[in-house]
Amino acid sequence: MFGLFKKKTEKEKLNEEYKKLLAEYHKLSSIDRKKADLKMAEAEEVAKKMDAIKE
Repeated sequence: MFGLFKKKTEKEKLNEEYKKLLAEYHKLSSIDRKKADLKMAEAEEVAKKMDAIKE
């Protein structure tokens, strides 16, 4: 309840985006492999940004 108005940190936003991209990758992997590979590449870029924030 007290976290209702709390803003998300950059790391939390990137983590949500990463999870969303992985879910899309998983869905596309059985339909269109090329699009799935593009989603995985996007997810890897987000992961690199998350690693840069850690440091």
